[in-house]
Amino acid sequence: MPKTLLIVYHTMTGGTRQMVEAARAGALSDTDIDVRLLTAAQAGASDVLAADGYLFATPENLAAMSGQLKDFFDRSYYGALDQVNGRPYATLICAGSDGQNAARQIERIATGWRLRPVAEPLIVCTHAQTPQAILAAKTIGDDDLARCRVLGEAMAAGLALGVF
Repeated sequence: MPKTLLIVYHTMTGGTRQMVEAARAGALSDTDIDVRLLTAAQAGASDVLAADGYLFATPENLAAMSGQLKDFFDRSYYGALDQVNGRPYATLICAGSDGQNAARQIERIATGWRLRPVAEPLIVCTHAQTPQAILAAKTIGDDDLARCRVLGEAMAAGLALGVF
């Protein structure tokens, strides 16, 4: 039975979506893996329980993960607690400045779920610092999309090979 990688994300200006699509394409290059891509509003505890590994993706909003991703964790946390111990996860963050606080927030939640990080948070910094730049549609560069694709490939390969 193939392993399942669940990708849960939120996006407002399209940057995180581009990153997720690249990671998904990388993961789909391994035909032994099922990839489920859900928005944070769609995903819940049953989706978490049904997956073997996770990619959580968010924009950095006011130096934090998005409210939608936080809502996903709020709705799913206790329904999955003590049932996903040891499963692998990684994080994608589309940041305007540094993204570190969003990464720490996700890490704390994943630690509570007893998930195992398998990669450093992949943070793409858009350097959006004005209201106009922050609200504008984002275009993620090819080099950064390639990094996202490689992370998706690595997650899929690790799951398929039973490495994690």
